[in-house]
Amino acid sequence: MQIIHKVAELRARLDVERSIAFVPSMGNLHAGHVALVEQAREHGQCVVVSIFVNPLQFGPNEDFDRYPRTLEADCEKLQGLADIVFAPTVGEMYPEQQSCYIELPPIAGELCGAHRQGHFRGMATVVLKLLNLVQPQVALFGKKDYQQLALIRMMVAQFNLSVSIVGGETVRAEDGLALSSRNQYLTEVERTEAPQLHLTLRRVTDSIVSGKWDFCALESEAQVALAKRGWQVEYVSIRSQNGLGKPEVSERQLVVLAAARLGATRLIDNLEVCL
Repeated sequence: MQIIHKVAELRARLDVERSIAFVPSMGNLHAGHVALVEQAREHGQCVVVSIFVNPLQFGPNEDFDRYPRTLEADCEKLQGLADIVFAPTVGEMYPEQQSCYIELPPIAGELCGAHRQGHFRGMATVVLKLLNLVQPQVALFGKKDYQQLALIRMMVAQFNLSVSIVGGETVRAEDGLALSSRNQYLTEVERTEAPQLHLTLRRVTDSIVSGKWDFCALESEAQVALAKRGWQVEYVSIRSQNGLGKPEVSERQLVVLAAARLGATRLIDNLEVCL
């Protein structure tokens, strides 16, 4: 496995490759990331993983400075799985102040976008830069960040990028908590409570499958239930899987999404519903 820090070196190394699968990440890798990298091997002869904590997608009061940087440990986890780890500095990715950004559709301002101003603009901008640098045939993103995945698919389709986007299933702990680098911020008591987010979404999906279609009521009930347990709920929302719009009555491909804070830690999760 080769660790590369410079754009020019990455381009020179990849110039001879014709089958590239790419997994972008911000590092601090867990089993969910590893599963994506293992899946990437099914899609390309050369597997590239990027590790870059992107400042453009963090707001002024978010955790950019304390976001865990664990490059050495990450590379140990990737041994035997990835062929190339691209770990640039901020200066390497942004040699001059970024003034060109991706303009995203209105859905980027809803759900997580309503609570993290500029987050998706910064995310889409760095993903486009990385796709341009790596030039993969396939790129893999986890479904846990469902809105992110949807926006990347829109961007790739509308800019006619020659890359296939594959969504990897969410990897969970035994108690149902979706794996996330931010889970380590939870206290012991909070970690015990954290699976309630998944359980709440499961109750919503079960209600939908059983024929309850008053989505506003289901969303409200879920938010109240979490709030009573001490969560600061940002949203629980039932959306169409296709584009994340409000679902029509005839919609059969749904997703239930949620974001809430437990103490100082913001958690997100989602469950797909296919009727």
